[in-house]
This record gives sequence, structure tokens and C-alpha cells, in this order.
Amino acid sequence: MIRRLLRVVLALVAVGFLGYGLALHWDETTRAVAAMSPWAVLGTFAAVLLGQFFMLVAWREILAGLGTRVPLRVAGKIMFVGQLGKYIPGAVWAYAAMMDLGRDHGSPPRRTFATISLSLVINLGVAISIAAAALGSQEAVRQAWYLVLLVPAIIVCLHPKVLTWGLNLALRIARKEPLESVLPGRTVVVAVAWTTLGWLVYGLHTWLLSGRLDLYVVATGAYAFAWATGILTVVVPAGVGIREGALVLVFGPIIGIPAALAVAIVSRLAFTLADTTAAGLSFLLGRQVASNAPAYADQNGSGSTALTPDRNLSGSPEA
Repeated sequence: MIRRLLRVVLALVAVGFLGYGLALHWDETTRAVAAMSPWAVLGTFAAVLLGQFFMLVAWREILAGLGTRVPLRVAGKIMFVGQLGKYIPGAVWAYAAMMDLGRDHGSPPRRTFATISLSLVINLGVAISIAAAALGSQEAVRQAWYLVLLVPAIIVCLHPKVLTWGLNLALRIARKEPLESVLPGRTVVVAVAWTTLGWLVYGLHTWLLSGRLDLYVVATGAYAFAWATGILTVVVPAGVGIREGALVLVFGPIIGIPAALAVAIVSRLAFTLADTTAAGLSFLLGRQVASNAPAYADQNGSGSTALTPDRNLSGSPEA
């Protein structure tokens, strides 16, 4: 109870600081928002949705590499509907929801848990790498140099043997059975490629909102840095306030504080709307697919290693 209250208080503090900065620049910020082209705002929403689609493809590739192959619309239902839990204080809700949805469609909880964790690690590594490459000359990023140290650590952790050991350790802590197989190196490479493409598309949304044709690289790096900062602040739900503050910190000196505040606010609205839209569409499309929950009755959280529908008699994934 105290921990949950602390998370709520920290989230309110972060939002409070953002609100204070907004109040200081209210007139300039509202003018910056009003000056945004409706087409730019619409393009922003489209770019976020497209970026989320590429992230979904990467997520599904990881799940398939671990042994559970599902149609894209089912993967979308598991990922997009489940991740709405990130808006609830506490880090466990999205995990719990996605694991439950995954079990309904043939993925043992341990595989879904591993897929979520690996996807997050890949996203973080790609985001920090892009931020470091695009914003190396920015003072705010140079002061956060220690974040770049995570990149080689993440690269080492993505080696199949190290990765399997780390995931199985996390599964033991979570009181789940270990993974049945090692994630193929090819799957990691493909997932990193799709994730990188997703981040390059995400960069379009801050670029469009900035109104500066020459700032695509910087805009992409600025959002990547802001997202990484928000996700590492695990005590704040969905990085609310933290992500916006980091974006203003990096983007403000380049386009001005009021314009950066406007970008941060519209960006948050675009992502929230895209999360809701993707979850709604995935839920509607996923309803047409039959549940595989009965076949996994013996895997109700403990993660049995019994034969499963996505495996043949030799225990290897079906093609």
C-alpha cells in the first residue's frame, strides 16, 4: 500500500513540475500548439500507429522464436490490450495482463514473460543507441553519459546463452518454470531490425510536430532519449511527466522551451490515443480467433514443460 502510494505521489510530482513549466510559458505554448498544422498532427498520429505496428512485428518475432507462433492480430491483442496496464501505478499490471492474454491464445506464461522482458531490453538498447548517435553534441545528453554504458551491457545480454540464463533467472524469481529452448540468434537480429525501423518511424512524429524540416535526426534522438529516461523511471506509470520533461530538456535549447512543451504535450496525447486505438482494433480483430486456453490448463502459471500445440513430437517449434 505504501509503495503504491509512493508511486502515485512521484507521478504527481513529475506532472506538477511539467505543469509548472507549462504555466510559466502558457501563452507561448498555447500559441505553439495552435500554430501546428492539422496535417502535421494527423501525420503524427499516423506515424505513432505505424511505429507501434513495427514494434508489434518485432514482439511477435520474439514470441515465435521462443516457440509460440500466433497470427499478427492475436499478437496485437496480447500486446496492445495487455500493455494498457502500464497506465496503472505499479510495474506488474501490464505483465500480468499480457501473460493472461497470451495463455488464452497458446503461449505459456513463461514465454510471454520472456517476450515482454526481451522486447523491453531491445527497445531500450536501440533507443539509447539512437539518442547517443543523434544527440552526442547536446549538453543534456552528455550529462547523461552513463546511460550509454547500458548499450554494450545490453549487447552482451542479447547473446543467446547469456539471454537464456538471464531470462531463466528472472523466471525463477517470478516462480515460473524455465524456458524450454534458447532464443535463436537470428530471431534477436530480426527483432532488433524491426525495432530500429519502429524507432525511425517514431522519430517522424516529433519531427512533424517541431515544424522544422532540418531536424529529423535530432527529433528522433530527442524522443528516444525522453522515452528511455521515462522507462528507466520505473516508479512512475508510463513515465508520465518524466518523458515530457526529458523531451523539453533536450529539445528546448534547439526549438525553444514553449515549442518543446507543445511537442511534448501533443506527443503524449498522440501516444495515448494510439495506444487506445491499437488496443481497440486488436481486440476486435482478435475476437475472431478461437482461444487455446483449454490446451494449456496444466500451465496455469507454473509453466509445465508438457507438449504444447505449437510443438511437434520432437519438441521443436512447428514451421
